[in-house]
Amino acid sequence: MLDYLVYLLTFVIGSILGLLYSYKLHGEPFIVDTALNSKMCIVSIIGWVLGINSGNIVLGGIGFLLAGFVMGERPGYGRKETAIGLVIAIIIYLLLHWTI
Repeated sequence: MLDYLVYLLTFVIGSILGLLYSYKLHGEPFIVDTALNSKMCIVSIIGWVLGINSGNIVLGGIGFLLAGFVMGERPGYGRKETAIGLVIAIIIYLLLHWTI
C-alpha cells in the first residue's frame, strides 16, 4: 500500500514541476505544439519504463516523477511524448513477462 502512495505522490509532484516548467518556457495561454519534443520524449520513455517495469520503490518513484513531469505540462504539450513513452513501456512489460 505504501508503494502506491509513493508512486501517487511522486507523480503529482512531477506533474506540478512539469506545469511550472512549461509555463516558464511559454507564456501564451494555450498553444498546440505539433512538433515532437525529443528531449521530453526520452524523459517520458525513461519515466514510464522505470515506473512500470522496475520492482524497486525508489526507481519506480523516480520513473513516475519523470512521467508526471512530461504528462503534467500545459494543455497542448507532452501528449504525444506521453503516449510514445507509455506504449514503449507496455511493450517492454509484455516482452519481459511473456511466458511460453
